[in-house]
Amino acid sequence: MSRRQTRSQTKAISTSTTLPDIKVLPLDKPNTNLPANDGVCRLPTALTRAITGLKASDHKILLRKQAWLRQYSLEVPSLFTRHAGVLNATLVFAQEEAGTAVCIAPNGMLLTCSHCVAGNADELNESRNHWLLFRSGIAVKAVCVAWDERRDLALLHVNAVQQAGEDGGLSRFPFVSMSPTAPVLDSRLVCVGHPGSEDLEASQPGIKTNYDVLHVSTGRYRGRADDQDPQDNSEIGALMHDCWTYWGHSGAPLLDFKTGKLIGLHSSWDDETGMRRGIPLEAILEFLYENKDRVPFIIEQMEH
Repeated sequence: MSRRQTRSQTKAISTSTTLPDIKVLPLDKPNTNLPANDGVCRLPTALTRAITGLKASDHKILLRKQAWLRQYSLEVPSLFTRHAGVLNATLVFAQEEAGTAVCIAPNGMLLTCSHCVAGNADELNESRNHWLLFRSGIAVKAVCVAWDERRDLALLHVNAVQQAGEDGGLSRFPFVSMSPTAPVLDSRLVCVGHPGSEDLEASQPGIKTNYDVLHVSTGRYRGRADDQDPQDNSEIGALMHDCWTYWGHSGAPLLDFKTGKLIGLHSSWDDETGMRRGIPLEAILEFLYENKDRVPFIIEQMEH
């Protein structure tokens, strides 16, 4: 058994790589054909398979997750309520056991684990459409623009967003800011992620977990693995924490309890010790600097 227990045990998503962007503006401007914001196109309020390009089972899963997100709210720790808005930047992949992502810029740049996008370089398809859902339930379509197997990090850019009533959807995407410094040992953390719906430890397939689509947990930062390069998370994450996670939490943001800022991503757990593992801030920052042409807003924010 691999030490990484929350690696992508995902069912492959069937997407159309030739599906054109569907540019639909608010209903009061039906004859316009302009992008929504910063090149992001608006999709209709009702998503059909003709729009998503998904096979029937995956489209049904998207709608089921969307319904849950629209109906239920998250249980936010009382002392974290002043930062509760940052949880709106969390997204779930719209298929079974598919992982979590977090928006890190207002133009829709998403950060997740590389293994949530592709298990290896041979499986990577940069033209593939990925469907995700914000905490609000709004669906977005995104493509991978940077992928780093060694760090276990990937950037996706939203190129289409679902309308959400008369306001036409999101004009700016909710996002999380980067922490300027690594966390202090034993500092409190918040993790918000997508626990998978299937019990992958059950003796037979198809057993459901009945977990929420999104779950908030708290824990503490337990440092970095002493014998591991923080830039190499290809086998297991170098960051250690003890927030509760499950399959599907890969890519979930780890947030500083005091500031609400991003200090890492959950990626895996060590089945020998039970310690949760993740991608440390150092690896994330290096990854972003190496892709600074993709994230100029973030680089400017960090340098000031």
